[in-house]
Formats: sequence, structure tokens, C-alpha cells
Amino acid sequence: MVPRRPMQPSASRITGFSVRRHRLFLHHRPVLTSSLREALVSFITFLQMLGRPLLVGHNIRRFDCHVLARALDEFSLRSDFQKEVGGFVDTLPLARQLLKDRGFQSFKQENLVKTLLGVSYAAHNALEDVQALQRLYWALKPTSDQIQKHIFTLDSLATASAKH
Repeated sequence: MVPRRPMQPSASRITGFSVRRHRLFLHHRPVLTSSLREALVSFITFLQMLGRPLLVGHNIRRFDCHVLARALDEFSLRSDFQKEVGGFVDTLPLARQLLKDRGFQSFKQENLVKTLLGVSYAAHNALEDVQALQRLYWALKPTSDQIQKHIFTLDSLATASAKH
């Protein structure tokens, strides 16, 4: 999608994305784009094939899920989306719980991957981030009880925000 707000130069440097004349580029090459509504509908259609998965991400409770909820609400797609997912799991608090006695200074995904798996990766590249998170999740080996304690929904996120 072409961002609806101007990109910060620092974001362009980190991701390699830039926008010129309402076109999206990755490392100076044009990228095919969809509208936000088309992307959300495609995502929901994809999720339908997965049988109500849990969506896992690092630090998603604080940022990504709020962005997703606003976008879904903008197009009245929240209920369609929520029918297709079992919830979300944020690996940041999960990792903090599982590794609390290991002396970690930083729980950034990139640091955890480097320390626990001994590898570096191209952080902020969507595919590399997802693949690294998958390997990190496997290395954390959370039990189903531990996972259950960290599941949340977009509605529970809104309820928690309203309380603060």
C-alpha cells in the first residue's frame, strides 16, 4: 500500500521503502500496491483458509494491533476479521516471562534472535522479521498454558486501553 502519511526519512532508511509521486518504491524500484481496503479483504480471505489461527508478533499489543484495529474499523471489517482469528500473542511479554532470570538487557526481537539463536538477520524486512520471529518462538518453547495467558483480541485491547 502507498502510505497515507508522509514517510519519515529514518523509516525509509530502515525499510528501503520510499514514495515519489504517489508511487511506492523499494530500493528505488516500483512496487505493485493495493488499496488498504483491498489489502484487508485479502488478508481476511487468507485467514479463512487457516482455521482461526493465533496471530503472533513482537510488541504487537502496543503498536501493530492498534493500527490494524483502526484500519479494520475504517472499513467496517473488524467483525469479519475477528471471526477468522483465534486472537493474538505478543512475544515481547511472553519472552520477558520466559527469560526473566536470564539477565537480558534488551528484549528487542533482533537482540533475542542474536542472543538465543546466534544469528543476525535483516531486521525491518517483513519476510526476514517473520522468519526470525518464527525461529525465536520455536526457541522459546512456550507451553500451551503460557501461550493461553498471553492471548488477547482486538476487543480486549480496546477494553484495556479504556481502563488506562
